[in-house]
Amino acid sequence: MKLAMVGVGYVGIVTGSGFANLGNDVICLDSDETKINALKNGRMTIYEPGLEEIFKTNLKAGRIVLTTDAQKTFEKSDIIFICVGTPTGDNGEADLSSVKNVAAAIGKSMNDYKIVVNKSTVPVGTADLVRKIIRENLTKEIDFDVVSNPEFLREGAAIKDFENPDRIVVGTDSPKAEKLMADLYRSLARTGRPIMFTDVRSAEVIKYASNCMLATRISFMNQLSLFCEKAGADITQVSRGIGLDNRIGPRFLHAGIGYGGSCFPKDVKALIATMKKYGCEADLFEAVDRINEKQNTLVVEKLQAIMPIEGITVAIWGVSFKPKTDDIRESPALKIIRRLQEHGASINAYDPVAAENAKKELKHVNFFDDPYKAVEGCDALVVATEWDLFRNIDLEQVKQLLKRPIIVDGRNIYRPDAMREMGFIYSGIGRK
Repeated sequence: MKLAMVGVGYVGIVTGSGFANLGNDVICLDSDETKINALKNGRMTIYEPGLEEIFKTNLKAGRIVLTTDAQKTFEKSDIIFICVGTPTGDNGEADLSSVKNVAAAIGKSMNDYKIVVNKSTVPVGTADLVRKIIRENLTKEIDFDVVSNPEFLREGAAIKDFENPDRIVVGTDSPKAEKLMADLYRSLARTGRPIMFTDVRSAEVIKYASNCMLATRISFMNQLSLFCEKAGADITQVSRGIGLDNRIGPRFLHAGIGYGGSCFPKDVKALIATMKKYGCEADLFEAVDRINEKQNTLVVEKLQAIMPIEGITVAIWGVSFKPKTDDIRESPALKIIRRLQEHGASINAYDPVAAENAKKELKHVNFFDDPYKAVEGCDALVVATEWDLFRNIDLEQVKQLLKRPIIVDGRNIYRPDAMREMGFIYSGIGRK
């Protein structure tokens, strides 16, 4: 099929590369000429394991075309995926200005039947809005359908998730669109991993509901971790005990310094705003958001309990919001760094892939290309992202390099008893 991906951000480039790898012809469109030129030259604009190889293979084979020409893109495509950003706007609502602009451009360029797919995470009712904008901008009467097809890609495992999805959700009220979308996704369908067809509005809600459920589990464990600390329990053991119940399962039950990234913080706030718009209470999700914001302050509080922060140097390991990605959006690490700086601390930082992105957002931070160099001479170390590299580090060397053997483990990757036996002053999250 002839597909268009509007937006070469995370969702657009992963989805476009995945569909091209299945034999489809994919046009990747973006208004950012710098990004398009970089990708044309084979330079990836995001880090995602396995993506570069698939992208370059299909670019070389001609199945991926990169352009800034919207009109030609829309004229040549059968299915147009809107993959632009929907950041948090006023009052927590999703900012749909990019989606609206794309819809207007599609309407002006449409020359025959198209399926327009909302791949971006958008509030319920957005498909109706996109349909209205397209219709208002048509130069002649042309049939088209608007479909909701939310993405469920995990950063760090996006290629695997595209090729082996848990489920594919397609919201449409058009038999014609349903058949074409089923054909498009047929090769990805697996037994037990169905293509789930719903009405459009249910599909729009499913995306937000999924992310908010996962965010709720994280905030549940984070709030429980504070109780475990004070009561003398260990949140990691509590988590395992809860997760062994097959009604609950083990995933997203790990306490830490809060969730981040481009989805959970934004989508929780957007669902709260949308529910209130419909006259519904959102007490639970407001609590989820509040608990997550509070969790970011724990590191500062833990360091303050050990020593005064003003004038010390703190090493931060990890600035991406999670491992296996260079995404720093809403990263707890960045919030912790800024809070420590507000209290008068100097910061040394290391991250395997996200340092360049963080340098654009942070001021007065010393970045290092080696984790050992980052800790040398520091008064304390904070583990902010659970990269596997940090699990297998030479802790004896770390202890020798630190001015004081203090570690605040924001991701609970080390064993408290082993750390104390080595002579560290160790503080985890939710651990006695």
